Amino acid sequence: MKTFKVFFLSSLIVLLSACAVVRQDQIGIKRKWGKVTPEVLSPGMRVINPFSTYIIKLPARTVNLEVRADLPSKEGLTIVTEISILYHLIPDKASIILRDAGTNYENTLILPVFRSAVSDVSARFFAKDMHSSKRAQIEKEVQERMSEILLERGFIIESVLMKSVRLPEGLTQSIEEKLQAEQESQRMEFVLSREKMEADRLKIEAEGIRDYQRIISEGLNPMILQFMSIEAFRELSKSNNSKVIITDGKTPLMLNNAQ
Repeated sequence: MKTFKVFFLSSLIVLLSACAVVRQDQIGIKRKWGKVTPEVLSPGMRVINPFSTYIIKLPARTVNLEVRADLPSKEGLTIVTEISILYHLIPDKASIILRDAGTNYENTLILPVFRSAVSDVSARFFAKDMHSSKRAQIEKEVQERMSEILLERGFIIESVLMKSVRLPEGLTQSIEEKLQAEQESQRMEFVLSREKMEADRLKIEAEGIRDYQRIISEGLNPMILQFMSIEAFRELSKSNNSKVIITDGKTPLMLNNAQ
């Protein structure tokens, strides 16, 4: 009976060791007698020979590799940054990755390529550029340089993201002062532009009044004034009220209407 229990437990251990599970976010590669096979195993349960075969599991999802890097700038400063490298493996090249770099491929391959690429790119930019819209350009150039080397090695670099940039204290203050001066300059330009527009408006208004007065003065010649006087007399004559008119015979000087 005791022998049977030992046999049963031994068989159970062998059976369990002969089963391997590849999760939904993984791919599996068989290593048989020390050699990596090119077959890529999809998620699920696999039965293997535990004495000759072992399944290496690699992530099939996007991996976020966070790195702290000290970057050189164009003016010779050292910028402390935290960067995220988003990448994933190309399943068909998983066996090549294991053959060339092993399971520790991040330290063996990805990080050295990243540090070389990011140093070359950052050295062409000023420190202040890492705090401006040029940050996206730096990230893109680092991603492209890494892809040039790592794509054929089985890795797709999705993004390189500079999460934080810490500049030297004195430089940070200088950049803030410069930005403040630029904002003040833009505010003054706005004020001057608004004042100029108001001056132009007043000038146009004055010219309009002047032109109106000139047209009126040119139009009121003696003939027109005499005609207007005649029309005034005519209107007065139509009224039933009594009236007193003082005139020089040409134009009315004063009108006094009474009941």
